[in-house]
This record gives sequence, structure tokens and C-alpha cells, in this order.
Amino acid sequence: MNPTRNRSSIIYILLFIAIIVMVVYNFNQQSTAQEILPINQLAADIQSGKVKRIVEDDNRLRVIFSDGQEGSSHKEANATLIEQLIALGVGPEQLNPERVEIEIKPPSAWLSIATVLGYVLPFVILAGVFWFVFRQAQGSNNAALSFGKSRARMFTGDQPTVTFEDVAGVEEAKEELEEVVEFLREPEKFISLGARIPKGVLLVGPPGTGKTLLAKAVSGEAGVPFFSISGSEFVEMFVGVGASRVRDLFDQAKRHSPCIVFVDEIDAVGRQRGAGLGGSHDEREQTLNQMLVEMDGFDTDTNVIIVAATNRPDILDPALLRPGRFDRRVILDRPDMRGREAILGVHIKGKPLAPDVDLGVLARSTPGFVGADLENLVNEGAILAARRNKKMIGQDELEEAIERVIAGPERKSRLISEEEKRIVAYHEAGHAIVMTALPEADSVHKVSIIARGMAGGYTMALPEEDRTLMPRKKLIADMIGLLGGRAAEELVFDDITSGASNDLERVTRLARSMVTRLGMSTTLGPMVYGQKEELIFLGREISEQRDYSEAVAEQIDKEVRSLVNNAHEKARSLLLQYREKLDEVAHRLLEVETISREEFESIFPPPTPKNHGTPVPQALAA
Repeated sequence: MNPTRNRSSIIYILLFIAIIVMVVYNFNQQSTAQEILPINQLAADIQSGKVKRIVEDDNRLRVIFSDGQEGSSHKEANATLIEQLIALGVGPEQLNPERVEIEIKPPSAWLSIATVLGYVLPFVILAGVFWFVFRQAQGSNNAALSFGKSRARMFTGDQPTVTFEDVAGVEEAKEELEEVVEFLREPEKFISLGARIPKGVLLVGPPGTGKTLLAKAVSGEAGVPFFSISGSEFVEMFVGVGASRVRDLFDQAKRHSPCIVFVDEIDAVGRQRGAGLGGSHDEREQTLNQMLVEMDGFDTDTNVIIVAATNRPDILDPALLRPGRFDRRVILDRPDMRGREAILGVHIKGKPLAPDVDLGVLARSTPGFVGADLENLVNEGAILAARRNKKMIGQDELEEAIERVIAGPERKSRLISEEEKRIVAYHEAGHAIVMTALPEADSVHKVSIIARGMAGGYTMALPEEDRTLMPRKKLIADMIGLLGGRAAEELVFDDITSGASNDLERVTRLARSMVTRLGMSTTLGPMVYGQKEELIFLGREISEQRDYSEAVAEQIDKEVRSLVNNAHEKARSLLLQYREKLDEVAHRLLEVETISREEFESIFPPPTPKNHGTPVPQALAA
């Protein structure tokens, strides 16, 4: 049995007994304080011969009258009863024992103790309460009085749970961080050559690319203590708490040197100063100031390395990014096809996979996916396999999981009329026909009229390879493909619906971006129009500053309208050219609801091979 727990239980019992004694004592005091017979009235009754006997118990008086009735009174504590009665006019002959019998009881030891406790117990209880709160505040699970203490969680490097083998798809980033690991293992190798290891490493990348996982892998490889804390955990509502926590964190790190301090989402506390709602004196900025001082105050022999992660490096304070604080910036970009395949290989470890699973196909089918998306994909595939009572995860479950991650779960229970179903079928068939007819567009992988998420149907077109640069011809082909659904509705039903609202929004945004941001307009030339404005404190764009005239604005609108209209006309002309294939694909969709790439290309083989170098028709070169 835990002796500390027994000691605490005894203390609680004693405090409880003390409270009960004090309550009882105060109750007795209150009950006796209510005098039924004042002392001057008692003196008058004695003079008139009504009192037969008086029993004195400390300062309390029990009065027995001649007619047999009883009463009570109370005398002063600084004089005897006889002295007080004589002072009130009672003669000595009237106090003769033959007339009034006065009995004085000896004082009770318990009553004396209770009197003392009545004065002492309140202070004892108050001291006990303060002691209890203070002891609780010292515990690791209670932060009652530990606001200034760092909330960083320390992981020892004895039994690493994550190593570089658990991180895939970021080979260049791992190479950069291997130097950090080598310094923590053999610092003399660098110090002997006069080299200075980077004091801070900033991991930059989109959400889900594995920044936190990579930081844990560095700790696991180096085998040193690892302090982990979030940037938001520094700042509280109390002034000075954030700076105090920074000081405490760095003090702990120095005591456990060599070690790694990992600050996740550092943009929560490292935003540029002077941009907060509180001017330049708010709590967040004081916390940042303390962090800047602590990072720059490290000695060269402390062997403490700060690793921070953020997906918004543009809003960080410049003083935080200068050499001597975060010397090295490691970029974690979205993985390419080989990286995605390697990441899938990490996440399928320990999971039963069917022999038909091809990770290469899955990697090609997931462009733009980051590590978190791929982990979710494998998890969704496992859930689908369990739901279908399978013992292994098959290719079908993983491919369906891709669609669930991209567009959401299927909504087969959604009831629509036959007319709406026919419109959706032609709409999706229009997208597929147009994208397949254009050499620059992505290949169609699947067409479905089953609702997913907020979409009534979808056409999945995936690139054959990853792209970092987007050609103008490819952007125009994407616009034509997006307008294929609206053009099919016009051509077949001689009417339009609201089903193309998202397509129109994307086309308009893409055309305006080509004109104003990418310089892809032959009329307006290779220029950027408009400057984006954003509040550093908010971290998002709030408006666009127009640095051009009204005449240029009119030209921009005209150019955007021309791009969209030309793309729409091209989509319509392609559908007129392949009208029979459009009807055939739509009818097949009405029959089976979902068409795979193989079945679609058996109905409509690509007229020309996919070649991104094919010139764009002159009608679209606006």
C-alpha cells in the first residue's frame, strides 16, 4: 500500500474532525449566547425572593425558581457571580445560603480545550487548505500554481519509437538532418575542425508532409532526450507566463544536454512582431522576445538543438530566421510518385495485403497526396475490407479508398429522379469525352454518376506523371475539360442546370489567374496585375490592391471572358464531333453507374495519344 496515500488520508480525516469540532463548538456558543434571563433581571428576582437555587458552570448560570421553574443566564467572565450581584444592588443578607443556594461547579478540562480549539482551529484549517493547494500544485498532473512551468513532454532516447526507417518520401530532408544526428553523436568531430552546428533547424512544408514525424526520427536516431511542445502551449491569458515557460524549457534542455527541443507549429508564437491586436506589447510578442534571447544565448558546448515545424514560414519574424537562431531551413514538399510508393510501403507494414495489391498503381493514382493522406488511404482501405468481412486488404478496397479520400463516401441511398439521373450521366460523359479528345488533358480513370460528398457524380482524371510546372496548353485543356459537362447539357437537353456551378467557379478562377498572376495573356503581356494584401496576424489574404487603371481592369475582364468563352466553344465543338460516343457513354453510365478506364476507352479510344507538346488551336490562343 502506498504510504504517501495513507498519510494524505490521515491528514484529510484530521481536517474533517477539526471542522466538525469547530462547528459543534460554535453551535454551543451560539446556543448559550442566547440568554433567556439577563443578569440584571436575575438580580431583581433574587431581591424579590423568587430564586431558590443558582448553579454556576463556568460563565453559564442555571436558575431554579421557588415555584419549580428553571431558567438560564450568563455572567461576565472578569468577576465572580456574587460580586456582580452585589454591584447590581443585591444585599449580602439576600445572598444568604438559607434564602438562595449558590453552587459552583469546577471548570471542565474538555471545555477549556474546546475554548482553545475554537480560537485555534480556524487558523489550523486555513493553513491546511493552503498546504493542500500547494502540494497539489506541485504534482505533475495539476497546474494550479505552475503557470510558469514549461509543459514540454520529454522522451528519453533509450527506446526510440521512430527512426529514419519509418520516414519515407523525403530523402533530401533526411540527408540534411543526418548531420544533426551525427553532431549529437560525435560533437568532437565538428568542434575539432572549428565547425559550428546549426543551432536551429526549421522544417517547412504543407500540412501532413511529416514534419513532426521527421523530428521524432531525429531524436530516435540520435538517442538523446527529446522535448516536444506546441507553440500555442507557451501563451496563456496571464501576463508573463509565456516568457517564463520559455525560460523553464531552455533550463530543462541545458540540464539534459545533449538533447533536442521540438516546437511544433511555431508560427503560433513566432509571428512577425508589431502585427498583433495588442500592438507591440501583447503577451505573444513578449514570449517571442524571450525565445529569441534564449536561442541566441546558447553556448557552443551546450549541444542543444532546436527543431521547429511550420507550414507558414512567410509570417515568421525575420529575427527568428536569421543565422544564429534557425540557421537551416529544411523543405518537405509533397512527395513524387516514387516517394508516395515508399510512403505506402511504410504504412502497409504489419497489415495483411492481398497478392493483387500494386503500390505503383496506387502511387500513380494519388498525385498531390501527402503522407497523412496516404496513411488515411491505407486506413480507409483496411476499414472497407473489415466491413466486407475480408481477411486481407485488396486492390479494390484501396482504390475505392482513394475516391473516398478525394471526393468523400458514396451516397447510394440518395434518391433522384430518372430525368436528373440522365442529366448527371450526360454531364459526366461530357467531361470524359472532352478530356479524352484533348491530347494535353489528363487521362480519365473513372466515370461515375453515384453521388459522393456534395457532388452528384464525378469524373476522375489523373495525370500520368507528376508536374511541377504547368504549361499554358495544359491549363487551357483543363478549362475545356471542366466546361465539357455544361456543354453536354446544352447540346443534349437544350437547357442548363446548376450542376456545373463548381466547374464554372474553377474555370473562372483559373482564367483570371492566367491573366493576372501567370502572365499568360498575349494582349496584356507577361505582367502581374494586383498586389495581394494580408494581415500577418491573420495569416490570410484579406484583399487585393489594384495597381492598375480602370481601362486595364476592363481589359482583364475582357481577356478572362474571352478565355472562358473560347474554352466553352471548343468543348461544344468536340462534343458535336463525338456525339455518338457521348450518347454511348451516357447510356452505359445509366446502366452500370460507374465505368472504369478500360471500359471507357473500349467505348471511346483516345483519338490522339496524350502529348503535352501538341500545339493549341489558334482559336484558343487569346
